Amino acid sequence: MGIFFVRAALHVLSCFSVSRVVADSLGPPVNVSIRDLKANSAVVTWDIPDAEPVIGFAITQQKKDVRMLRFIQEVNTTTRSCVLWDLEADTDYIVHVQSVSVDGTSPPSDPLRFRTAKEAERQASKSKDEVTMEEVGQTTQLRAGELIIIVVVLIMWAGVIALFCRQYDIIKDNEPNNNKDKAKNSSECSTPEHPTGGLLRSKV
Repeated sequence: MGIFFVRAALHVLSCFSVSRVVADSLGPPVNVSIRDLKANSAVVTWDIPDAEPVIGFAITQQKKDVRMLRFIQEVNTTTRSCVLWDLEADTDYIVHVQSVSVDGTSPPSDPLRFRTAKEAERQASKSKDEVTMEEVGQTTQLRAGELIIIVVVLIMWAGVIALFCRQYDIIKDNEPNNNKDKAKNSSECSTPEHPTGGLLRSKV
């Protein structure tokens, strides 16, 4: 790890030496700012002056009051932002941004100082996300319970309707039999000799 930072520091120094050569032809990035600042990461953004033949960028990252540097370089890109990872919480940092062209690098931008968020703020944000997920889970469970109740009610209604239809068919089938019984009883009560179904009338 120490060798990496030594090489990065040497590379930064070499970039600075090249920038002195091309300082007149390539201007440094402007409007350098930090957004999405968290405990262990941040996003640095910048703008490029118009008509600059830029093909990439180079970023130097340094802890405040620490000589060790971290160097990030990317070419063949038109992006104007970069994510800084593996930062320490509640720590001051300084970043410089340089433009990269086919001739070399520009002078570094003005130093931008920022401080990462505290670990407690990160935990609070994480807890808020967990609470949100729990609320989503509870809402899903409630909806599932409501669906089950609706399905049970529909099944009960279907059973009631089926039972009603069955009883109706039974009653309808029994109606012809009842009519036959009524006709039979009526025929038994009236005979050919006594069409009215009464006793013989005595002649006066």
